[in-house]
Amino acid sequence: MREAFEAFGKTTSVNVIKDRYSGESRGFGFVEMAVKSEAQAAIDGLNGTSLKERTLTVSEARPRTEGRGGGGFGGGKRRRGY
Repeated sequence: MREAFEAFGKTTSVNVIKDRYSGESRGFGFVEMAVKSEAQAAIDGLNGTSLKERTLTVSEARPRTEGRGGGGFGGGKRRRGY
């Protein structure tokens, strides 16, 4: 993935998210680039293309928002009434 993005500019980090138990890719990751215009060029140039038989969906990361699924065990502030 790094090579694909470096074709558009300096890539400062690449993080492919993996399943903690199997170690296999979960099908998404994060790439940081040094220059915003180069990052936009990578988004425009790579979105919809294929890499290792997978179609890439490339977009700018959005910040996490409060209350977005809770994730993990417990799911937030649930209480049981006994």
